[in-house]
Amino acid sequence: MIPRHDDGLPHRIPGDIATGLLLIADHASNHVPPDIDLGVAPSLLDEHVAIDIGVAPLARALCAALGCPALLASVSRLVVDLNRIEDAPGLVPAISDGYAIPGNAALDAAGRAARVARFWRPWHAAIAETIAAAPPALILSLHSFTPRLAADPRIERPWQVGVLYNQDERAARLAIPALIAAGVVTGDNEPYSGRVLNYTMDRHAEANGIPYLGLEVRQDLIADPGGVARWCNIIAPIAASVIQNLREGRVKG
Repeated sequence: MIPRHDDGLPHRIPGDIATGLLLIADHASNHVPPDIDLGVAPSLLDEHVAIDIGVAPLARALCAALGCPALLASVSRLVVDLNRIEDAPGLVPAISDGYAIPGNAALDAAGRAARVARFWRPWHAAIAETIAAAPPALILSLHSFTPRLAADPRIERPWQVGVLYNQDERAARLAIPALIAAGVVTGDNEPYSGRVLNYTMDRHAEANGIPYLGLEVRQDLIADPGGVARWCNIIAPIAASVIQNLREGRVKG
């Protein structure tokens, strides 16, 4: 479990900055502070609309394998979506994958602004301060995705891992062939495009000229300790190879 921080500050996993790698997970927690009532059934907080399932344990495993530090979000994406621009309509979602979030729908402008000030701004300030203090050679942005959306369960998402990017494709062009060579069914800007939804990396990586590897792992593959261990063993050497190639100037595309 991610420690509960009710002030929007991230959970930090310590690591060696000499690795040149920083892991960031926007949706690692399903925590809802006790003074916030979303008006949803508690069981919904275990679903993908509330948390990127499997990301927190996978992040810990990757940090242990690679020796790198990490910043993990400590509040649910239903409280505020940290990977969206400040004025995005879905930043404080009134509905998510067909599920109504009544407590958010009832928020007025002042209530929404308070969520932003309490959670969204501290998260992004912490990332900015961490990068300014020790600029990484590579940021690993870790997310997970559901195999099927409840709103349209007929559409299958067959990829095991998706690699997302916007304008900066340096790390993606190294990672995609490496994942394919490892036998991974890999999505190139799938299951959705980083050119559409990529705010945290746009702000903290692309704006600073820092290469980043945006990974989306299918949630059913990392829903238990065995799956986490397996995918850590697949992803860790690829991430290490990407950072080595970037440092040596061997960039594809």
